[in-house]
Amino acid sequence: MDDKTEKRSGIRLQAYLAHCGVASRRACETYIADGRVSVNGVIITVPGTKVQESDTVCVDGRPVKIEKALRYVLLYKPAGYVCSLSDEKGRATAADLLKNAYSERLYNVGRLDMYSEGLILFTNDGKFAAVVSHPSAELEKEYIVETSIPIPEELIIRFRKGIHVESVFYRCKSIELLSPQRARIVLIEGKNREIRRVFESFSIGIRRLTRVRIGRIRTGNLRSGDFRDLTEQEIHDLIAVCKNKNRF
Repeated sequence: MDDKTEKRSGIRLQAYLAHCGVASRRACETYIADGRVSVNGVIITVPGTKVQESDTVCVDGRPVKIEKALRYVLLYKPAGYVCSLSDEKGRATAADLLKNAYSERLYNVGRLDMYSEGLILFTNDGKFAAVVSHPSAELEKEYIVETSIPIPEELIIRFRKGIHVESVFYRCKSIELLSPQRARIVLIEGKNREIRRVFESFSIGIRRLTRVRIGRIRTGNLRSGDFRDLTEQEIHDLIAVCKNKNRF
């Protein structure tokens, strides 16, 4: 179905929300199922419902409209910020750091836990977010971890081969010891708090955890709290890395 046909017949609600910069399509499906979305004053809980641009669509009671300008932003998240558009506990969010610079509603692609720092992507392009964040894309993410005690060889061996922690299987793509208490780790899946949980299973505390690379994009001159727009080439490269296993 081309764009003109889609406009005449309507657009699926989750796709409409993604085009509005609310979240990725998958996340928008959850918003709908949770009863957070209304169309012309009626709560809709069934993903796939067709809407027109002339309809009044609200998320949590706030109207949303399709955004014309697409944004792709790289942020160096400081430790202490949560990756959420809002936080019920009133904690500072990574999105807060971008509000004064962008009028569009941007959301994070993937996550970093509150105590970790480093690179994270923000966008209002739901299609881009879905491709880049999908597990099948196997997008590399590189971290530097600094620990409170020396890292044992057993941890390195088992993390490479794969390890179960509380019934969850974790395996890194690579791990390299930089010093007795410092390592470089590359993940391609990035399950929730993966590095922390593996190290905690060996009773090793993490003093600092920093994401220094996403795909081919590195920190460069960014410092904690800094952000910049991705270049056209960087956007193209991210899509190119993912497209072999995920259609954009």
